[in-house]
Amino acid sequence: MVRFEQVAKRYPGGIQALGEVSFGLARGEMVFLTGHSGAGKSTLLKLIALLERPSRGRVLFDGRNVGRISRRQIPWLRRQIGIVFQDHSLLSDRRVFDNVALPLVIAGVAYPEIRKRVRAALDKVGLLEKERMYPPMLSGGQQQRVGIARAIVAKPPLLLADEPTGNLDPELSAELMQFFVSLNELGTTVLIASHDLDLIRRLQRRVLVLKDGALADDVPARQVAAP
Repeated sequence: MVRFEQVAKRYPGGIQALGEVSFGLARGEMVFLTGHSGAGKSTLLKLIALLERPSRGRVLFDGRNVGRISRRQIPWLRRQIGIVFQDHSLLSDRRVFDNVALPLVIAGVAYPEIRKRVRAALDKVGLLEKERMYPPMLSGGQQQRVGIARAIVAKPPLLLADEPTGNLDPELSAELMQFFVSLNELGTTVLIASHDLDLIRRLQRRVLVLKDGALADDVPARQVAAP
């Protein structure tokens, strides 16, 4: 589904975020991306979603070179990908319902279908009763779950999550990771950037390790040892 071929990303000022990274992500896989702070995890996810374009190499999504996609085609790509940000990126002046509905509104989905899908997504993350609240009225964990509901409401085939448990306590972190597992078991391809090594080991999925912008290791699921 996703393939990186000798991908490099250099930011203005000469900052090299990624250098010559190559790997493949199969449809239906659940993979963790880990590494030290500044290793390039967020940049790698942004390249897949075309929030950034590579400086060199090719990022392929279903065989299409993402770096060559025109601005007019970007909405098509974004509809294929759900993104969960660590900082939630919610609109504080919009109700929970409206935050989750946003991708469907942009896609031009009819309101009756929007209402059905938003309520189903909120129910999946256990926040249906919060649909009329505003994000600042919720806890950090609840805001993160709203972000997840927004990411899955359009039923994208690929879900990217950037440190989704970074601000959560261990119990809620484990609960959210199990939710990602359940999505994956239903067929969604999942790539999660995380520094929580204990949690990653418990789930025993394939792990990509970044170090200073390079792919230092690609550990198959069978070799990931439980803590």
